[in-house]
Amino acid sequence: MTIYDEIGGAEAVSAAVERFYERVLADPELAPYFEGVDVARLKGHQRLFIAVAIGGPERYVGRSMGEAHARLNIAPAHFDLVVGRLVDTLTALGVPAATIDTIGGALAPLKAEIAPDGEALAS
Repeated sequence: MTIYDEIGGAEAVSAAVERFYERVLADPELAPYFEGVDVARLKGHQRLFIAVAIGGPERYVGRSMGEAHARLNIAPAHFDLVVGRLVDTLTALGVPAATIDTIGGALAPLKAEIAPDGEALAS
């Protein structure tokens, strides 16, 4: 059984993405990254990415994480904040700690691609 199946499949991933973006968009340090962004479209990409990352049946054929985030100049600390918001979301949804650790382990290597010593957005 995959993590995707363990947490409840597409329905659970969708719920997690919705709650995750509520947290991210409410964070004054992270919200500026999303100004002018089609958040509904972004949520679709995020659902697909997470589903694939945790063993779902979908296939991700989008841009690499580095390409998708290059123009944003994401600060490493902001990458960590986003991961923290995801952990908070999954914890609030009752996802077991071991599963959250596995998901975090899958995300950790992406930091170098997404936030390669990026400059923080001016607040």
